[in-house]
Amino acid sequence: MSSSAPAPSDPSAGPAPTPFHRLADFVALPRIGGLALSPDGSRLAVSLHTLDPERKKWQSALWELDPQGVRPARRLTRSAPGESAPAWAPDGSLLFTSARPDPGAASEAEPKPALWSLPADGGEARPVLARPGGISSFAVAADSGDVVVVAGTMPGGADAAADEELRKKRADAGVTAILHEAYPVRYWDHDLGPAAPHVFWAGRLPAEEAPVGGTPVELRDLTPDALPPNGAGDDIALSPDGRLLARTEEVPDGPAGRRSRLVLTETGSGETRVLVDDPLADVYGAAFSPDGARLVCVREAMSSYAEPPDYTLLVVEVADGAARDLTPDVDRWPSAPQFSADGAAVYYLADEDGRHALFRVPVDGGDPVRLTSDGAYSDLRIARDGSALYALRSAYDSPPVPVRLDPAAPMQDPEPLPSPAGIDRLPGTLQEVAATAADGTRVQSWLVLPEGASADAPAPLVLWIHGGPLMSWNSWSWRWCPWVLAAQGYAVLLPNPALSQGFGQDFVRRGWGEWGDAPYTDLMAAVDAAEQRPDIDPSRTAAMGGSFGGYMANWVATRTDRFKAIVTHASLWNLESFTGTTDASYYWEKEWGDPFTEPRRYEQNSPHRYVDAIRTPMLVIHGDKDYRVPIGEALALWYGLQKRGIPSKFLYFPDENHWVLTPGNSQIWYGTVLAFLAEHVLDQGWQRPDLL
Repeated sequence: MSSSAPAPSDPSAGPAPTPFHRLADFVALPRIGGLALSPDGSRLAVSLHTLDPERKKWQSALWELDPQGVRPARRLTRSAPGESAPAWAPDGSLLFTSARPDPGAASEAEPKPALWSLPADGGEARPVLARPGGISSFAVAADSGDVVVVAGTMPGGADAAADEELRKKRADAGVTAILHEAYPVRYWDHDLGPAAPHVFWAGRLPAEEAPVGGTPVELRDLTPDALPPNGAGDDIALSPDGRLLARTEEVPDGPAGRRSRLVLTETGSGETRVLVDDPLADVYGAAFSPDGARLVCVREAMSSYAEPPDYTLLVVEVADGAARDLTPDVDRWPSAPQFSADGAAVYYLADEDGRHALFRVPVDGGDPVRLTSDGAYSDLRIARDGSALYALRSAYDSPPVPVRLDPAAPMQDPEPLPSPAGIDRLPGTLQEVAATAADGTRVQSWLVLPEGASADAPAPLVLWIHGGPLMSWNSWSWRWCPWVLAAQGYAVLLPNPALSQGFGQDFVRRGWGEWGDAPYTDLMAAVDAAEQRPDIDPSRTAAMGGSFGGYMANWVATRTDRFKAIVTHASLWNLESFTGTTDASYYWEKEWGDPFTEPRRYEQNSPHRYVDAIRTPMLVIHGDKDYRVPIGEALALWYGLQKRGIPSKFLYFPDENHWVLTPGNSQIWYGTVLAFLAEHVLDQGWQRPDLL
């Protein structure tokens, strides 16, 4: 099969093809992330991800943008390993992490990510900090320029030489085993231990390059007691003067559970004290006020069998830890808080009716003001003089682009700033639609319509169910991109059913612990409404989803045969086996209960119990490095389908994780899905994708 799947109509008969018509072109589209604003507000930096010359992996580089939108974007860095995580120092130099080789090093070992600096006045980037296991993240004090770094460290390896020796001994002995003494053992797609994250104080960065195998300043371990499995974590913030480090610390919550609290470390002495410790909540995402006297952070009330989680923002006094709720009456879930330039307000992000909006709330009391209308915002950056805000904005009809915002004006829809990435035209149009559920609740959806869809030429429909489940369809996704399907003539329905966030706490409660009930009926109500449209063909439909969306796809297969085909990616199949083998069992057991003492929700909501009801052809997709939804779920589902003679295929990725991220495998993912839909929805016959 070629890189594009068979289309229900000839795209050449209509408008000129877009990059979405050929998978190779779509996968190669440049992608922006990692926005940073210089201290004087005159420069922005972003990471731009493009395919390497062999088109086998992603390569990142840093680009400079003009905050005023006048100067064209220009490239700042070039190396095969790439550069990421840009952050400006007060002196105007640009810091970033990269695994590029140290030009002064003689070692033949593969370089690990190190901290590099690009001078403010131009010139060559230079390495400034390194650790044997690499540097995973860092923070810079806004005023002083002091730096802390997070680096994986072997137990007893605070000194870089000792850390390297411990790693070498394991390698020389051929030891890969990890002895765990506390839960958990894995996270998303990687093993935890034996090294664990530690936070190291670097202070002011040196003017000269780091010598081979070390650094010209002594890195002082601020978290010497950090141990596997999670160590000190990497959710860190430095006060503007560099005197204080705020950090999220994980602590036990019951025999095998975890929760997070907020701790504060004096960087000079290393003395640490607990700032916020709530046994009923996780506390994280701290940011300092401009004067360093306060913190704002997220408090996530932990879920239970009866209640879903709930979120609010806390303003915390650094001096004594006194905390107060900043958003007590907000029926949405705030995240990513930051103080305004004058410290009088806090900006935050929250899902709101199918958008991911930016809000501003006064610190001393008052109602939040929504600053953005459409779109989904991330990477918020605040000009130090308070004159402007900058962010990345995306939507289902726009990939992330940099924008400039007024600090106080409500319901803005800003124009993109000039940048090195963007899309000129999409292969269709986006509409917002709504349906009414059986209980009278409004169910919001996005509908992608292909070019040419009309009453005379109705489009086949694909129901695409989001993951999470506590999220919503509100922003562009390269991994779950409906425009690839639209380019082949499909309409794509993206509903936000019960459990979706951004519609209020009661909307989440409708599906809590009952995934097979309101979430399913909401989805069917959305499909019913879409099928009433004259530009939709109700006789040619399919359903698909990943993660929780994969669970729902499996559930749909056991409830109805209305769809011609179902695609299920990284899906939950047997809830009891999933809860015991996922990377954070304690989280899911809060909602589902202990399967040995509270089996009801497992029995009523687990799709595997209803496998005999499946009649619809199914494509099962899973990556073996997926530790959030382990591969056993797909293997059991696949066996159940094959044993019962259900037309089915299993697309297996031995070295991919929950998402399937490498360019080649991503292209295969889309190509196989399109081929499967073409076979069963369009009756075009199966065409096995090339290279499979």
